Amino acid sequence: MIEIEGLCHSFGKNKVLEDVNLTVKDSCVLGLIGINGAGKSTLLRAISGVYKPYKGSVKYDGKSPLSEKTRQDIFLLPDDPYFGMQTSCMSLMKLYKVFYPSLDVKAYKEMIGGFKLNPRKPLRSFSKGMRRQAFVALAFAVAPKYLLLDEAFDGLDPYARIKFKERLLQLVREKGSTVIISSHSLKELEDFCDEYAMIDEHKVVSSGKMLEKTMDYLKYQLAFNEIPSESMFKEFKVRSLKITGRVVTLVVEGDKEEVETGLQALDPLIVDKLDVNFEEAIIGDIDNRLRGGDTK
Repeated sequence: MIEIEGLCHSFGKNKVLEDVNLTVKDSCVLGLIGINGAGKSTLLRAISGVYKPYKGSVKYDGKSPLSEKTRQDIFLLPDDPYFGMQTSCMSLMKLYKVFYPSLDVKAYKEMIGGFKLNPRKPLRSFSKGMRRQAFVALAFAVAPKYLLLDEAFDGLDPYARIKFKERLLQLVREKGSTVIISSHSLKELEDFCDEYAMIDEHKVVSSGKMLEKTMDYLKYQLAFNEIPSESMFKEFKVRSLKITGRVVTLVVEGDKEEVETGLQALDPLIVDKLDVNFEEAIIGDIDNRLRGGDTK
């Protein structure tokens, strides 16, 4: 289990993290979300031990990430991993083998082959997606107890993303690994993360189970005889409203029975209840915060 308490970090006078509190359970896949510059990358580096926060603590099963034994259980894949001018897939593997003696060389070679990467060719000659594949293969070959991934989908093609997710869930299922993964794409996280944490204003402002978050809001599609106006829905706690001709797609917050009674009062031809996806729920949270409300 990862326990983060009162974590603060800054770069000079630039405050990035302030009083971050978060607990990540064992064998959990947690999606770390937030707008650009919210502090996702800094948080991953701080909890991995790359950055030493000036205040607060991070514990892995009660132990500091700075201890040598604990560090072998942690693998951080940053958004821009460093490699030398002549670094190849094979030299990269040999380097990491020093820090992670349990690295599975056979598994690494198989994954590199599956990605069709030249093992001897310098990484600098690869595309961004190919470099990402080389480091992703490295992460899975290490198979750490704690895997921290920063924008891991960036640069991966659709097929590679599917295989990545499958391998990630296999790692959690077979090794009991705990994963924290950040991504700009909420849709990428929705179908395989157990929980989420959203960073805003330097701290974690919302966290919980993915499925429960989608239950915070209600989504409907309505059809009318005449083209409707936005003013018709001013009495509802609207989080998203789209009008296409005579059809309205609406995401709202509130009691289901009260909302549906109010919608029927608008005399629509059709009212269909739809499922809310995670992206819509989070956007609803962001809109709520911009309007001065509180997220759940």
